[in-house]
Amino acid sequence: MWSEAYNVWRCEWPQGREAGGSRRALDAPESGLLHRAGASSARWTFVSLILFALLAWASNLRAAPRRTRPLDPIAAKMEPDRKILYRTVGDAKLRLHIFLPPGFKASDKRSCLFAIHGGGWTGMNSRYFYPFAHHFAQKGMVGISIDYRLANKQRGVSVFDCVKDVRSALRYVKTHAAELGIDPDKIAVCGGSAGGHLASATSLFDKVNHPGDDLKISPKAAAMILYYPVIDTSERGYGQRKIGARWKELSPVDNVKKGLPPTLIFHGTGDVVTPFEGAALFVKRSRALGNEVRMIAHEGGVHGYFIFDLKLFENAMRQTEAFLREQGVME
Repeated sequence: MWSEAYNVWRCEWPQGREAGGSRRALDAPESGLLHRAGASSARWTFVSLILFALLAWASNLRAAPRRTRPLDPIAAKMEPDRKILYRTVGDAKLRLHIFLPPGFKASDKRSCLFAIHGGGWTGMNSRYFYPFAHHFAQKGMVGISIDYRLANKQRGVSVFDCVKDVRSALRYVKTHAAELGIDPDKIAVCGGSAGGHLASATSLFDKVNHPGDDLKISPKAAAMILYYPVIDTSERGYGQRKIGARWKELSPVDNVKKGLPPTLIFHGTGDVVTPFEGAALFVKRSRALGNEVRMIAHEGGVHGYFIFDLKLFENAMRQTEAFLREQGVME
């Protein structure tokens, strides 16, 4: 279901007749005073019950345990081998955070995992995806977690700017592949949540580019891995209000086309942030156009389900590895 129906309590105050009373009795001055007093008392009782319920709800929110993110303390201890500035926009200096595989040499031509953090386009940073980049570096790839500007209306940064930055970053990696020790034809892009949206943007939104970018260099990757992605930016999905009136231009499910890279999607069926139905519709539309796309559905999984459980994370990484090897992106 795209939406839920909500039951709303309606309260109708008595008009003129109490149960068991008469019109004449209610019309008497003394009865009128009693009636008004009774109605006032009922109103205050009703309001008191509502306030009590709200306080209880707020108390439960405070008492509810915060969901643990075991990857965060791991990421906090990680440091990349290199940081390279790929673009400066105003006062924003955007970097590639690079993890190198064991035995790496500058003359290598390694496959690459290009990782994009989430955070609703407005929060978090590249460190949150260090564990992804590091994991695949340990498997022989060059792992890169990237910076991009965060959307902020006060600073004049939109989700379109997030898309521009990510597409520009992938162009930079391809242009400098030789000095980075990367095979430009073996770059897989991955991202979680809004980062999954931006990962898909590298292949979908061809008209959204930085002025000055070399458009002859395609930011399209050899494979896409979308972890619980923002994939439908309509009112049924996520992001319409953040993007604004032009939301449809940045809605992956509304911009599916032929020739997309082989794609693997991880999504929880219980996701109410980026609803599962949007991912399922993307898969259906993409397959109808002849694209190779697969989905791993985690039954009952909430948004970002595997970042809350290390065993699920490790399993997702193994499934990603198998897919990349099958596609010839990873050895």
